[in-house]
Amino acid sequence: MRALISLVIVGLCLSVGAVLAEESSPPDVQEIVKKANLVAYYQADDGKARVTMTITPKQGPKRKREFNILRKDVADGGDQNYYVYFLNPPDLRKMVYMVHKHVDTDDDRWLYMPAIDRVNRVAAGDKRTSFVGSDFLYEDVSGRGLDEDVHELTATTENRYIVKNTPKTPEAVEFSTFTVAIDKTNYVPMKMEFFDKSGELYRTIESTEVKDVDGFATVLKSVVKDLRTGSQTEMAFSKVEYNIGLKDIFQERYLKRAPSEARR
Repeated sequence: MRALISLVIVGLCLSVGAVLAEESSPPDVQEIVKKANLVAYYQADDGKARVTMTITPKQGPKRKREFNILRKDVADGGDQNYYVYFLNPPDLRKMVYMVHKHVDTDDDRWLYMPAIDRVNRVAAGDKRTSFVGSDFLYEDVSGRGLDEDVHELTATTENRYIVKNTPKTPEAVEFSTFTVAIDKTNYVPMKMEFFDKSGELYRTIESTEVKDVDGFATVLKSVVKDLRTGSQTEMAFSKVEYNIGLKDIFQERYLKRAPSEARR
């Protein structure tokens, strides 16, 4: 009996030691940002969601946007396609924003504006401009390439990894650095903080509601705040679906004639 008890105690000590060793040795920062990127943008092979966007300026009335967003991966962690179809307000209805996201080159982006029946290419330099008048940017919708920044693990709290990201081409962006707080359990990016060229915090993006959907940790509410203007925008996701077998709807010919998968 004493021998058995001794074995149990030794086993417990080894287990505790293993946990402590794991806590004192977090994963490599590249592995952390890779996992976080997969969770944020590559859950399942494809997906669809209804998005309600609420823009709240510091002064003036709130504005709302409603759209369906569809996504299909070309390669897990690699190239992928996005199709955003606007439902409301009436002046934006049937507008389409489409992205062919590339890992090694600039993304291809299109914007169809039904009011003037015209398709415009969104220039690579415009990806960090306002997405349809909100506080979100075009780049926020489809994500930023991991190779565009140098990543550094600056802190590890009880629940989160804190990663500092510094652009490799600083002249191409308006920020000097940004940090991401990543959940240690599911690798969901919980909060991003952007600092300007003088080191002042000027913009935040926070995941305010996360739930399991079909086995995937999913952000259902996200809020971006512009600390300079006092404006903020919330995106609320509903009707989230994964692995729905999307066909190749991510073509220019579907910009003016949206497929049924995008309209419903």
